[in-house]
Amino acid sequence: MSHQSDLLIAAAEAARPVRIVKAGAALEGRIAAWAEANGFTGKAGQLLVVPGADGAPELALFGAGEAFDPMTTRGLPTRLPAGDWRLEGVEGEAAHSAALAFALGGYLFDRYKARPERGRARLVAPDGLDLTATLNIAAACALTREMVDTPAADMGPLQLETIAREIAEGAGASLTVTTGDALLEDNYPAVHAVGRAAAPHRAPRVLEIGWNLDKADRPLVALVGKGVVFDTGGLDLKGAAGMRNMKKDMGGAAHALALGRLIMQADLPVRLVVLVAAVENAVSADAFRPGDILNSRKGLTIEIGNTDAEGRLILADVLTRAGEHQPDLTLDFATLTGAARIALGPELPPLYTDDDALAEGVLGAGRAVGDPVWRMPLWAGYRASLDSEIADVRNDSAAWAQAGSVTAALFLQKFAPTSGSWAHMDVFAWNPRARPGWPEGGEAQAIRACFRYLSDKFAK
Repeated sequence: MSHQSDLLIAAAEAARPVRIVKAGAALEGRIAAWAEANGFTGKAGQLLVVPGADGAPELALFGAGEAFDPMTTRGLPTRLPAGDWRLEGVEGEAAHSAALAFALGGYLFDRYKARPERGRARLVAPDGLDLTATLNIAAACALTREMVDTPAADMGPLQLETIAREIAEGAGASLTVTTGDALLEDNYPAVHAVGRAAAPHRAPRVLEIGWNLDKADRPLVALVGKGVVFDTGGLDLKGAAGMRNMKKDMGGAAHALALGRLIMQADLPVRLVVLVAAVENAVSADAFRPGDILNSRKGLTIEIGNTDAEGRLILADVLTRAGEHQPDLTLDFATLTGAARIALGPELPPLYTDDDALAEGVLGAGRAVGDPVWRMPLWAGYRASLDSEIADVRNDSAAWAQAGSVTAALFLQKFAPTSGSWAHMDVFAWNPRARPGWPEGGEAQAIRACFRYLSDKFAK
C-alpha cells in the first residue's frame, strides 16, 4: 500500500528547490539556457530538472501556466528524481495546498504486485503547514482509494466491518453491527433483501459508528455510505463490461468511513454518526426479483423494477436510520448511477440538495481545496416518474424522465432525514485514465471539499 506519511517531511538540510515558474517568466543565466535548450516554457505541469556542475540534479523547474493550480503538484512524486525537495516561488495557502497535492500524488497500490525498489522524492513542508492535519487528509483519501482498489474477494462486508471497527476503536467511538437475518429483526428489510443472496460469510450488515453522542449541546452530523462490495446487477444481470469494475460499488462506504475518521482525528466539535449498509448484490435462488415489493425501514413499500438499482434500496434504510438521530446535517455518498457520468463525466461528481446555503458552502469549499463538485437539481417535475400503481414508490424511474441521476436522488430524498439539511453526492470513485498523480483506479471525490466545509462550519 502507499505510505504517504513518508512524502512530507518537516525539514531537510540539503533539500533542492522545485521552482514554480509562470508561463513566459524570465529565467537567468545557465538556467535560462538549459530551459531554452529543452523547450521549457512554463506550461502548466511541465517539469524540467536542471543538473549541477557534477551532473546531479540541482533544482527543478515546474510550470504554472498563466495561474498556478496547486493540484498539479500531484504529479511530482512520480516524476522528480529521488531525494528531498522544497517548493520555491509559491507561499501561504497555495504552498500548503501544493504540499497536500504532493502527498496525494504519491499514492501507490501495490498489494498484489511487487514494485521495483527505488528511492522516493520527498517534499519539505512549507512554512506554517500543519503537517499532522495535512497527512491525515492524505491518509483519508488513500484509505478510500485502497478500499476501492481492493478486489471484492478481499473487500467484502466483513472487511468493511473490520475497517469500521478499527476506525471506531482508534477514536474511542462505538460501533454497532447488525448482520444477516438480524437485519429483519432490527427493521432493515431493504438491506436484507438486497444482500440475502450472498454466501453466508458475505452476509449483509449495517454498520453504525457513534462518536461524542453524549455531548448533547453539539450539532449532530450523519454520514451515510453505500457499501455494495460487488454488484452483479442481481437477476437483472449486468453485461461483462458493466460488471468489470463493480468492486468499486462500495466507494460510497469508503468515502463515509474515511471522512468520519478525518472528522474524529480533527476533533471537530460535533456529534457524529456514520452509517454504512454493506451488501453483495449476488445471484442465487434467494435473490430478490423484478416485480417484488420490498418493505423499508421508513414503512414505504418499494416496487422493484430493476434489481440493478439496488444501491438506493439499501440507502433508503440507512438514511431512515440516520433520521432517527435527528441530525443537523446529513451527507450521503454513493456510486449510485451511470447517468451521473453521462451528465458530468468521471471527474465531477454531482451534489444534490434543496438547501442553497449548504450547496454553496460545499461548492465553495471544493473550489478552495481543488476538490470540485457540481450542483444538480432535485427537479420536482420528475418525482412522478417514481410513482407505482401497486406500491408507495418504484426503484427504477419511468423512462420518460430520462435523467437517471436526478431521479435516483429524488428517490433518496423520500427517505432522507427531515430534521436538518441533507446532501447526496453521486461519486464515481474511480480514475478511468492514468496520468501523473492520478493513477488509474480508485479515487476520493468530495471528501476534502466536505471536510473543509465541515471544518469551517463547525470551527472551534
